[in-house]
Amino acid sequence: MDWITRAGIGYDIHRLVTGRPLVLGGVEIPHPTGLAGHSDADVAAHAIGSALLGALALGDLGRHFPPGDPRFAAISSRVLLERIAALVRDRGAEIVNVDVTVVAEAPRLAPHIESMRERLAASLGVAVGQVSVKAATNEGCDAIGRGEAIAAHAVASVRAPAAPGPRV
Repeated sequence: MDWITRAGIGYDIHRLVTGRPLVLGGVEIPHPTGLAGHSDADVAAHAIGSALLGALALGDLGRHFPPGDPRFAAISSRVLLERIAALVRDRGAEIVNVDVTVVAEAPRLAPHIESMRERLAASLGVAVGQVSVKAATNEGCDAIGRGEAIAAHAVASVRAPAAPGPRV
């Protein structure tokens, strides 16, 4: 069987609000605000899930987990990642690696990076060495820089069976 490597890009952003826990990369981080959303609003997990779906041309998160669907209300994004990883495997593919950058002015994420890598890897069913998590700030610019939101950018690489037939 011929194999190809496919890549996908993911992005997510959520507003910070009071009264919700802050969950990033599957880790609850002490902070006075959390991310608003239908699920736990974990932007790191959402960006990774989006990148994996994109790598296999499977649509976006909303297609698989509609935001108005009560089945996904307050669901852990780690569960969503487990389901996405199962979709990848169901198509005969495997996750090569994922790389996510979380963009936030606060809190400091460095103390939580290794825990995030471990939780994300467990949800994806891959080794920790296949998961990269980085943190960045927006240097005070825009809503993220003002501490109103947190975003994440991700790239995923997937090894998949080559489609039979001629390539166009």
